[in-house]
Amino acid sequence: MLIRVSRSLSRPSLCVQRLLRCSSHTQLSQLHSTSIRKSEVKIKGTAYQSDDVTNVTPRILSKIGKNLHTVKHHPLGLIKRRIENYFYTHFTNRVGNPLFAIFDRLDPVVTIHQNFDSLLTPEDHVSRSPKDTYYVNRDLLLRAHTSAHQEEIIKMGCDAFLAVGDVYRRDQIDATHYPVFHQCEIVRLFTEGEVFSRVKDPTGLRIFDEGDRRSHDKQEMHTLEAAKLVEFDLKKCLLGLTLQLFGKDVEYRWVDAYFPFTHPSWELEIFHGGDWLEVLGCGIMEQKLLNNAGAMSKIGWAAGLGLERLAMKLYAIPDIRLFWSEEEAFQKQFRVDNPETPITFKPLSVYAPCLNDISFWVPSNFSSNDFYDLVRTVGGDLVEQVDLVDEFTHPKHQRTSHCYRLVYRHMDRTLTQAEANEIHSSIGQKAIENLGVEIR
Repeated sequence: MLIRVSRSLSRPSLCVQRLLRCSSHTQLSQLHSTSIRKSEVKIKGTAYQSDDVTNVTPRILSKIGKNLHTVKHHPLGLIKRRIENYFYTHFTNRVGNPLFAIFDRLDPVVTIHQNFDSLLTPEDHVSRSPKDTYYVNRDLLLRAHTSAHQEEIIKMGCDAFLAVGDVYRRDQIDATHYPVFHQCEIVRLFTEGEVFSRVKDPTGLRIFDEGDRRSHDKQEMHTLEAAKLVEFDLKKCLLGLTLQLFGKDVEYRWVDAYFPFTHPSWELEIFHGGDWLEVLGCGIMEQKLLNNAGAMSKIGWAAGLGLERLAMKLYAIPDIRLFWSEEEAFQKQFRVDNPETPITFKPLSVYAPCLNDISFWVPSNFSSNDFYDLVRTVGGDLVEQVDLVDEFTHPKHQRTSHCYRLVYRHMDRTLTQAEANEIHSSIGQKAIENLGVEIR
């Protein structure tokens, strides 16, 4: 088995901090012996039978229940409190109580109907593939978005709510991608009277018009007047939240977008740090979705935003894996009583990375996300980044080869090349055993 190994290097572009507290030899031994598949999957004390679709790994399962968004002095907890404060302050009912309900401890194990069907996701949509989504078994999965709870909460009778929680997606490995992250879903519904409540003379105005057609500006069953008023409310609310977070003078723009569960749809971008940053996605909810949830007489809008994306920009956190650090030096930087307190993350230390390459012939059913998950299972957060640096198809044999570059870095000390090589070798062996690759 030939695995190319590069020496430990120190380059400015790779000096993003890594926080990990472990005893190398003990933990590496545990990581190497970890099994990718089990006959039974246990999640928060409940046992689920696995099957041929199951692809959740022990490392992913270990993240469930951490609920970082509910930790008071955690950057994600601070962002969540800032969002809650905005809605509590600006949106109240007639007696002064908060208009928006908060759901922040919903079970991350959901059904296929919740995660896909209730949101009108097409049967052939790529997000349904086990290559992109973590399946507990054929019937259950780890939610890929907090939108999965829209239908159940609307059925409870809630017309305005925030659903906040951890979500799970199989993805690449780098400073901005992690298989577990956190989202906030925002939904608001209106009755016909509420939609036209500020119109001086609403006579003849209606939400629905069954005889009309879908256009760029509205759905086929909505009147243009209703669609425009809901759009106005959506943009006013979400822009207000964005200005609350990033400052009233921030430059912004609305960009047309597509989502299966809203139309029309937009993304809100701000100019931040010298570039345009997507803050959230939103749109007017597909009426079919509301009809299925029992809200046939209402119209509404929905939005979703990522907490890590916001926190990384607001606090200058350079690597998404830092959110999982239990280091005192990291946590104490966010111990503030007022979540509005400006914080700029201060790097703790910089240790040189170790760069190792691995090349192998891939089978016909190979998925890079399978390899990324295997790397996470064996190497954990000692693996800082994985890049596909070369892809080659043999002209005669028509076999395809991938070459990946793995960046290893320990945050508390210098990781030796020998230690990195040990992990790297185990990754290669597991790739042979579990993915059917042939090392070049």
